Amino acid sequence: MAVIGIDLGTTYSAAAVSVDGHSAQVLPNQEGLNTTPSVVFFPDTNGAEEPLVGEMAKNSAAGSPYNVVQFIKRQMGNPDFVYTSPNGTDFRPEEISALILKYIKQYAELDLGEPVTDAVITVPAYFDDARRTATKQAGKLAGLNVLQVFNEPTAAAIAYGLTSQNNGRVLVYDLGGGTFDITLMEIRDGSFNVIATDGDPNLGGFDFDNEISDLIVADLAKQGYEVDEYDDQLHAEIREKAEILKRGLSNVAQSTAIFTIDGKTYRVRITRDEFEQATETLLNRTRERLELLLENQHVQWSDIDYLLMIGGSTRMPMVRKMLEQISGRQLKHEIDPDTAVAIGASIYAASLSASGNGSVASCAAGATGSDIIISDVTSQSLGVIVVGSGGRDINSIIIRNNTRIPAKASDVFYTTVDNQRELNVQVTEGNDDDPKYVKILANQILPVPPHPAGSPIRVTFAYDIDQTVFVEVEDLTENKSLGTFDIDRTANMSADQLMQARTKIDGMNVD
Repeated sequence: MAVIGIDLGTTYSAAAVSVDGHSAQVLPNQEGLNTTPSVVFFPDTNGAEEPLVGEMAKNSAAGSPYNVVQFIKRQMGNPDFVYTSPNGTDFRPEEISALILKYIKQYAELDLGEPVTDAVITVPAYFDDARRTATKQAGKLAGLNVLQVFNEPTAAAIAYGLTSQNNGRVLVYDLGGGTFDITLMEIRDGSFNVIATDGDPNLGGFDFDNEISDLIVADLAKQGYEVDEYDDQLHAEIREKAEILKRGLSNVAQSTAIFTIDGKTYRVRITRDEFEQATETLLNRTRERLELLLENQHVQWSDIDYLLMIGGSTRMPMVRKMLEQISGRQLKHEIDPDTAVAIGASIYAASLSASGNGSVASCAAGATGSDIIISDVTSQSLGVIVVGSGGRDINSIIIRNNTRIPAKASDVFYTTVDNQRELNVQVTEGNDDDPKYVKILANQILPVPPHPAGSPIRVTFAYDIDQTVFVEVEDLTENKSLGTFDIDRTANMSADQLMQARTKIDGMNVD
């Protein structure tokens, strides 16, 4: 049975397989293409759901916008998002992603001629706990044993490092369809040591498309047609043409789209200069993140040996121009930005499979002849809400972002009243000390033996290689544990919900 690597992207996804642990091949989909649109179309069948995934689904978006789900990666970990199909079936983000993964699993099995059971699925390095867990759950719903949820920039670096045999300090700039990551790492003889990572899970090609869509609407208005904000079908067509225009502007100075509305033809021309001016703020957001990461790590451009551009959005000339300007070097795509992540994930998956389990230590020891050693860091800070001076709640960080993982750290806090009977442990994710600007991952109520106010309580966090969080709380007065728990992820599906969803997804034919 084969093990594959999957790049589950916002706009496009890809899969690859590695046989020897050094090289890999991309698995083409049923249309013979290396990438598959991350789009699901739900036909109105008045009965059983028969979703379409990929090119056919994407081609249906403009004509049937209510039947199509796109950009679902941006909703991963969001418990409030529900899509209701024309047949009345509700789908959570994990289930939509599972349908995409099921389609990938199916065509991978056709390509390989054998069952596919195990996979490494990639996520943006800056994905938080809820998004990572949702991705793993989506894989399970698709019938996959997810060996590991793996960071996209690290996967790309594996693809680059093992094919080029280059050693040195690498900066990965990853601008995809819906997310942005930057990762600084050291590559040394098959060892990939992540130094720091940063990013924005809500910045990508999707946002650049939005700006072109606005330019199209403005141009149509100049020609005398005011776009109705409630005309969803026209807006879907505008978005579709916006992506085509964006791709065209990567190669030519001007691109044209034609619209036929109410029997009249409108020709919309967008120049590269207009596009770059409209999206300058978006590009600057990536630049600011990049420069801040280097500043925080006290790294100069002269300290960086290689700069990798991955993600389809790095094909925009202004990205390369900006990076060349601030780095002072000539750049080119060293690896295919569309498939590098899947290739690296498949090489890592083969190494994990050879080791017999998903741990990095076993991987390093067990993958004879193809050892890959990954040393990663936390993408988010973890802490607890405590009462500070003046009675104000503050977020007290216990494990800071960019800490080497697996990680374990403790801090001591104190009870606030005499004979306190319970403790509300609020686990947080985020870098700000103000609770308003961080995410509450969990609330756990624990009983506390009665002691005077100011009695010490130790809170210990453990962060594993999958970036899963475990918590232990100890009463230091009596030197005993008050409780050990992993995060009760309210943003993710429960065991019962997963079981029901698995039955639902298993019962659907996906084309």
